[in-house]
Amino acid sequence: MGGMTEPRRIAVLGAGNIGAALIGGILKSGVSDRGHLIATVRTPERAREIAERFSIPVTAGGNREAAQAVDVVVLAVKPSTLPRVLMEIREVLREDQILISLAAAMPIPLIEKLIAKRLPIFRAMPNIPVVVDEGATAVASNTAVTAEQRSLVESMFGAVGYVTFVEEEMMHAVTALSGSGPAYVYMVIEALIEGGLKMGLSRQIATRLTEQTVLGAAKLVRETTLHPAILKDQVITPGGVTISAIHELEKHGLRSMLISAIETATSHSRHLTQSLLAKFSNEP
Repeated sequence: MGGMTEPRRIAVLGAGNIGAALIGGILKSGVSDRGHLIATVRTPERAREIAERFSIPVTAGGNREAAQAVDVVVLAVKPSTLPRVLMEIREVLREDQILISLAAAMPIPLIEKLIAKRLPIFRAMPNIPVVVDEGATAVASNTAVTAEQRSLVESMFGAVGYVTFVEEEMMHAVTALSGSGPAYVYMVIEALIEGGLKMGLSRQIATRLTEQTVLGAAKLVRETTLHPAILKDQVITPGGVTISAIHELEKHGLRSMLISAIETATSHSRHLTQSLLAKFSNEP
């Protein structure tokens, strides 16, 4: 295990919001340090911004050179540009490197096909709250990865929130639940604020009360580990205010709606993966 103390040389290709958050996580977790970490972005302006923020070398473009110089390559580019970036770097990839892809819908077998090499590949689905270190990330991998490499990846994502390993087939459900999930919660937050406004609260007070209520409720679920139904029951008093609101929510099918939303999003994720596979299957 002596090798674990060596800082890894890591390149983050495409340091957007999630890529930048991951750079922060890598530095925090001690997986790497400023002397061993590089990033690439699209524009010189963004390069300057990220370089200033983390004090690491950042280039606009230069994916190939970055990938060549490191032990771990993080692909934080948009799913639509991932094939192009893989073609760009595949010549320089080595079998002793680790590849981590954050691109939604892009399955590991397709990544392997595009790079035409066998190396340890992780596919991760982090969600946007990684930018405030409260992310939820699920990770799948191919069979070339070692236990040590798994714990390396776990500490990288663990520095920006919760991380779990899943079978790759489950990544569709993960995308639908935690990947897209913040958007559903924002809709709930927005509607609760509007309810407060309708009943005469100021926008500022309604917003503060709502955000803290959602945060506090989630924290109670996490810290008590009680089933949400038990926590819900603790708020309800006979003939009280809460039960009248719950009746209204049940009447409009709040729970069915959310379950269906995840079901629909999971199907859509599967569909995107299938069309990607179809698109690249007829290429040599």
